[in-house]
Amino acid sequence: MLLLGLLSAAAIARAADTGAPAATTTTIPPMAYQHRTLSNGLNIYSVEDHSSPTIAIQVWYHVGAKDDPAGRSGFAHLFEHIMFKGNKDMKPEMMDRLTEDIGGANNAYTADDMTVFYETVPSNYLEPILWAEGERMTSLKVDAGNFRSERFVVEQEYRQRVLADPYGEFWQELVKKSFAQHPYKRPPIGNMPDLDAANLNDVRDFHATYYRPDNATMVVVGDFDQAQLDKWVDKYFGSVPTPAVPIPRVTIKEPPRTANQRFDLTDAKIPLPGIAITYLAPPRSSEDAPVFQVVEQIMGGGDSSRLYQSLVYRQQLAENVSSDADLREDLGLFEITAILSSGKSTKQGEDALLTEINRMKEEPVTAEELSKAKNQILTQKLKDRETFEGKAAAIADAVVLLGDPARVNTDLAKVEAVTAEDVQRVLRKYITDTNRVVITDMAKPEAPAKKEVAQ
Repeated sequence: MLLLGLLSAAAIARAADTGAPAATTTTIPPMAYQHRTLSNGLNIYSVEDHSSPTIAIQVWYHVGAKDDPAGRSGFAHLFEHIMFKGNKDMKPEMMDRLTEDIGGANNAYTADDMTVFYETVPSNYLEPILWAEGERMTSLKVDAGNFRSERFVVEQEYRQRVLADPYGEFWQELVKKSFAQHPYKRPPIGNMPDLDAANLNDVRDFHATYYRPDNATMVVVGDFDQAQLDKWVDKYFGSVPTPAVPIPRVTIKEPPRTANQRFDLTDAKIPLPGIAITYLAPPRSSEDAPVFQVVEQIMGGGDSSRLYQSLVYRQQLAENVSSDADLREDLGLFEITAILSSGKSTKQGEDALLTEINRMKEEPVTAEELSKAKNQILTQKLKDRETFEGKAAAIADAVVLLGDPARVNTDLAKVEAVTAEDVQRVLRKYITDTNRVVITDMAKPEAPAKKEVAQ
């Protein structure tokens, strides 16, 4: 039984290498965090740790791709870029100067449910970062020139990540076809027509609606003094006003699937056929979520996984395979995918994928598979938490997506508690014929060459 404090990363890593159950003699304590809520609604979580003279700062805004305005898919992602353009007191790219010029780093990302801005700096530079994040929250200055430039950057990112990738559009269609009504069907990167349609008024309205203290969670982890942090937080965030209007939230609920669906696509770019099978899955906060993490690992986690051993190694049906428990705030997807080998049909791929998922549903996974999957999951989680950035992200994730900061110290134990019976129970609940969507992607045949007509 795994203790609440969890195992050391080294102990689990040794067990993961051998496939043996992990020893429980070495434990690490749970994260001890401080929490404040300002009068304007801003939540601040902090962990004082003097093991390194650095600090990680993360600000999570509870707004993501699912909150994009109608006809503006990709807007939250576009806004992530615009937030680096400064305001009346901050020049564009000033965050780079405040971090990179003193040996630190900064970046941001947009997901379905949140937008995250994060920095890591030497500990004596904490105050300037807090000032800068306060400025970003308080006001925004966007003129027509830098708005167009950032929109162009995002459009170039779309061209590179979606249009230039042979399977980029296939992965986007996987998400679009898997949701019937929920705005999760709109990928965070958006699409070109909606990006082209965005204007300055949209930007200002979006900032006023979502970038506000009562929609933000800030986490600070590292080498700081708590009393001093509290004073700086009050100084740079305490006077940020809270808009009187409520924060709009997505209320659309995805209806249950009632029949097996399939979508057969063609794409001139892909060199080999692709196939994806998706099932609607529970939200991240569900008690079934840890089971899906284990299922994902056993099914597609590396070369020893069931999908790889069956489809790639033994049958030589596929060039690569994957499984993904893509669980989100509202609900999620469980996906199994394959890029097939030359000469193999999507029917062969579909049959092989279904055989493996049904086998796991009907036959208990082995003790060795279960132990190895848990070891791999916990090793990676604990490796992440060895860094200040990883600790900050784990706390923010528990607060924003799970709705309970205490789960930063309890959810890994839930992974360890998963049994073979849990795996079968959860798969039998969600992996059903009526909950299945199949998406195939075949190379589009070239148009026949026109015959020359003799003159």
